[in-house]
Amino acid sequence: MGYSRFYLVLLLSICVGNSLASPIEDQERDRITQLPGQPKNVGFAQYSGYVTVNEESGRSLFYWLTEAPVSRGPESRPLVLWLNGGPGCSSIAYGASEEMGPFHIRPDGKSLYLNPYAWNNLANILFLESPAGVGFSYSNKTTELYTFGDKRTAEDAYTFLVNWFERFPQYKHREFYIAGESYAGHYVPQLAQIVYRKNKGIENPVINFKGVMVGNAVTDDYHDYVGTFEYWWTHGLVSDSTYRMLRIACDFGSSQHPSVQCMQALKVAVVEQGNIDPYSIYTQPCKSTASLRRGLRAYDPCTERYSDLYFNRPEVQKALHANVTGISYPWKTCSDIVGNYWTDSPLSMLPIYRELINASLQIWLYSGDTDAVVPVTATRYSIDALKLPTIINWYPWYDNGKVGGWSQVYKGLTFVTVRGAGHEVPLHRPRQAFILFRSFLENKSMPSTS
Repeated sequence: MGYSRFYLVLLLSICVGNSLASPIEDQERDRITQLPGQPKNVGFAQYSGYVTVNEESGRSLFYWLTEAPVSRGPESRPLVLWLNGGPGCSSIAYGASEEMGPFHIRPDGKSLYLNPYAWNNLANILFLESPAGVGFSYSNKTTELYTFGDKRTAEDAYTFLVNWFERFPQYKHREFYIAGESYAGHYVPQLAQIVYRKNKGIENPVINFKGVMVGNAVTDDYHDYVGTFEYWWTHGLVSDSTYRMLRIACDFGSSQHPSVQCMQALKVAVVEQGNIDPYSIYTQPCKSTASLRRGLRAYDPCTERYSDLYFNRPEVQKALHANVTGISYPWKTCSDIVGNYWTDSPLSMLPIYRELINASLQIWLYSGDTDAVVPVTATRYSIDALKLPTIINWYPWYDNGKVGGWSQVYKGLTFVTVRGAGHEVPLHRPRQAFILFRSFLENKSMPSTS
């Protein structure tokens, strides 16, 4: 008498353990059935969990995939990886929870509501907490958290992608884009460079890489600071004398370590600016503290407080398949350890942009124009340093008859500003950010008629 099919499968699974697990089974383990406080019948699939990027130290990165709604055909939509910056800040806290994610958190820290301008209406969005030590991502070797920098962050993110595509084979060969903001102005081009170089010479690469989009991006130290100081002065945030002192004392083109005179000038500038939110100079701050570190924090009205409450709830972590190893510290919007002990940070991303432009990849940079931390003038100086020919000169773009911002199209790069938006453009101007994202995916210039 032969064994039943069920008994054979059971016997084999005992003998070979997890080796029989298929990508589909791994996916199903990561499927989110319902988040606490989530609206019902949302109409799209979600997955979250861990992908190991280093077996030896147990480095594992946490992701959250929000697919496009079933009604919009997720199987035909591109995949977009979203990275927040810091360094050390969580893409779950910012991108997913207060910017373009499908859910925003209510002030009670317990319930969620739908974001009508969620980007997963246009694409499948993959949020990644990177590097290890940020958010739910971790390393079993805690000393590693003091040694992260740009290079390892990019390498781990690439390893994550390769392993993630093995778990989600239906996304292999799907059109793929990398997007982010702030210090992701380093993460995005560096990861893009690795993907592009690994793909070279492969006839049918697994990662069908198409392009990048970065907002209020830390790009080139010299031009970023020249543009930042100019923004402070032209927007009435600092005195003439302080502006002159900043220009003389702060030379970030040759060193990442500011002089004593530069630090003194920066401290005076902070005092002169007063109790404003430098990430959004015309809106009320939630806190009175301001940071000198470049791109350290995303805009902080009070929304990150709601994230702190929500993602530290045990039932939320269980629903997300997060904190499965019992991390010894609470989930935070930004890791002070990772950020404060950052080891390597190149002075400029411009050489990488030149390489990506020569590769004919799609490159969009955008700026909210009320951000005083990585302001629009900083990005304009950095772009100007690339010396690209202009295809479409500076023009206003429109949303419902109103100017949404301005744009200029260069050979190999599109630049867009969003009027009235701070550091986190989708937080301040969600509708305009949605239009921007749609134009990017379609690779069409911004709507130019009122």
